[in-house]
Amino acid sequence: MNKNQGGSKHQGGSKTHLGHRARKRFGQNFLNDEYIIEQIVDAINPQPGENLIEIGPGLAALTEPTVDRSGHLKVIEIDRDLVERLQHHPFLSSKLEVIQADALSIDFSQFAEEQPARVFGNLPYNISTPLIFHLLKFADDVKDMHFMLQKEVVDRLAAEPGSKSYGRISVGVQQACKVTPVVAVPPSAFTPPPKVESSVVRLEPYADSPHPVKDKAQLHSLCLTAFNQRRKTIRNNLKQLVPAEQLEALGIDPGARPETLSVDDYCRISDWLTEHSLTKQAEKNDSQ
Repeated sequence: MNKNQGGSKHQGGSKTHLGHRARKRFGQNFLNDEYIIEQIVDAINPQPGENLIEIGPGLAALTEPTVDRSGHLKVIEIDRDLVERLQHHPFLSSKLEVIQADALSIDFSQFAEEQPARVFGNLPYNISTPLIFHLLKFADDVKDMHFMLQKEVVDRLAAEPGSKSYGRISVGVQQACKVTPVVAVPPSAFTPPPKVESSVVRLEPYADSPHPVKDKAQLHSLCLTAFNQRRKTIRNNLKQLVPAEQLEALGIDPGARPETLSVDDYCRISDWLTEHSLTKQAEKNDSQ
């Protein structure tokens, strides 16, 4: 995974750090700027006794200062060499529960039996969006999430209707969570330095969303279709799903572009699709 590491300051473009070579297939870039690390841990604000879970601890840049404050930490790591390193770490091993796994395949509800989880990590760019949507399935079991992501992704998560960054990820995540960008991270904070800016975002799942929706999977499917061709109108993009007159009945201009509709607008369309589907199924059952 996109890895963290503590220790020395950035030393140019070397891909080997603290004896571990960054692996492209895991999207590894090791965090090594102590000032940035301190800012991130302050944003997370870990406390003793909390149910903290780190995804992709890597070389322990965030792990060490977090466990210093919390006393104990679960870590999920896919790289076998890094797992072994953490399990035999002279200072950390007794304070860590190390889980070798792909975070995309984990049922996070298993970690929240006693209290909701606080999840954080430096996520690889190639799986950041799928992993966030995976975690949203367990939103009832998660208190908050702090992730370092490509700045462009954070911009999309936090985007408002009408902006170029606003899209299906904005709608899906904002329906479920309060989104707050918290720390900007320059490429020089990593070894090897990535070619993009990074940013840390805080996601806080709502107990009661201000944008209630009956079926989140329906909402996500709707947004995939709606934003598939951004230059077309919502009427054209949804013509196979929702008649134009029904959009008008829902208070939505069929001639609007998809990025101009609010999260609430998409939730209304999604709920209509859910109800329409149930009605059609009931009629089909009655006719059999």
